[in-house]
Amino acid sequence: MSPGSLTRQLAERIASSDPLKDTRALEAARAGVLDWLASTLAARDDAGADSIAAALGTGAGGTGNGRSSVPGRPERLAALDAALVNGYLSHALDYDDVHESVRGHPSAVILPALLAEAEERGATGAEFLAAYVVGVETMCRLGLALGPKPYAAGWHSTAVLGALGAAAACARLAGLDASVAARALGLAATQAGGLRVHFGTQVKPLHAGLAARSGLLAARLAEAGIAGAEEPLEGPLGFFAALGGDEAKPEKTTEGWGEPWQIAEPGLWFKRYPCCSASHHAADAALAVRAARGADISVIDRVTVTFPPGGDAALIVREPKTGVEGRFSVEYVIAAALADGELGIGTFADEPIRPDLLALAAKVERRYDADIVPAPNAMPKGRFTIVSVTYADGSTHTERVDCPRGAPGRPLTPEERMDKYADAARGLSAAWQELPGKVGRLEQLTDMHTLIPDI
Repeated sequence: MSPGSLTRQLAERIASSDPLKDTRALEAARAGVLDWLASTLAARDDAGADSIAAALGTGAGGTGNGRSSVPGRPERLAALDAALVNGYLSHALDYDDVHESVRGHPSAVILPALLAEAEERGATGAEFLAAYVVGVETMCRLGLALGPKPYAAGWHSTAVLGALGAAAACARLAGLDASVAARALGLAATQAGGLRVHFGTQVKPLHAGLAARSGLLAARLAEAGIAGAEEPLEGPLGFFAALGGDEAKPEKTTEGWGEPWQIAEPGLWFKRYPCCSASHHAADAALAVRAARGADISVIDRVTVTFPPGGDAALIVREPKTGVEGRFSVEYVIAAALADGELGIGTFADEPIRPDLLALAAKVERRYDADIVPAPNAMPKGRFTIVSVTYADGSTHTERVDCPRGAPGRPLTPEERMDKYADAARGLSAAWQELPGKVGRLEQLTDMHTLIPDI
């Protein structure tokens, strides 16, 4: 591989960066780990994890035969299996963090792979956090380089970019040199995939698990000596050409690396609601309407929700039948917010939607306006959502949200983040209640195998 090749340049940054010198990156990484644990624990009883365990031959509820933990569950699995199961659980409720540069979910892929590898290797907390920051940076920089074309074409960014982000993180954790890390990136790129058509089904969170497993596998295969093309990212048959075509800007992969670290700026978006982040603007707006006009949905005549063109691309479900499908339906999110005044885990359960919510969701009409100027602090950039509710008496109440709660620019408070974890860990032992304190000192931990309590 040429020393000047793009893959080699990226691999050198993965192997040699020192992100923990940046206190903002360190603080953001700790916050990301805690939010990931909350998102994973909240999904610990998801039936899909039992199905995956059965497919892996470990048996639902069994103890497994490995060293790697599954937070909130009794299994100890082999690392590759744990990466798959934890990746699925991380993303099962769509409660996990989001990053604008990725157009997807970095921690749901990177941390399951990293935790599995760190526990097997007995890595330190500092090594774990540094690898996490590097993995997020890799995933984000690749997202910026690819641009929006793959997502618009139907690819799920979390899956496509996640395999490479996880491979970068695991390569860093394992201490692989640049030449081996470059091989890991190529092996991850050739496994990358995931289709948005599966949004609203169990396959969407499975994408995160598969990408986590692929990234860890890529790093291990590279370390074992498996090698592919010398330049897997650039060139007419490489990663960027295949997915981004003429719109890709490969130079953005290393441009501005760590200046600042992407995990800190623009930063991770910690979710307030367990549903697609593209619906959070509408959720905030609908809740504001309800607070102003009351909870009686019988007097609502119609609702319009206005986006910039393409602003609802992730919200592919218009007539959901279950709460799971409702995670990707702005119609359902608005209806539930107006009717119930909250959007909790139960709102998006895998159960039939209540008749009153179906009736209200049917009154919601999507509209698009290219002439409305997004606010300077819009998150993601260029986005807004306007919810207008018209009542039987002819009156209308309108609310607009450009930057929803939890997103960079309007972050959750430390207390709100702790409340999210406490709610997810409800019913677990005292060791789990004490875990946020350990995460707050994670860089001091000498063995990652001691982080996750037993069940």
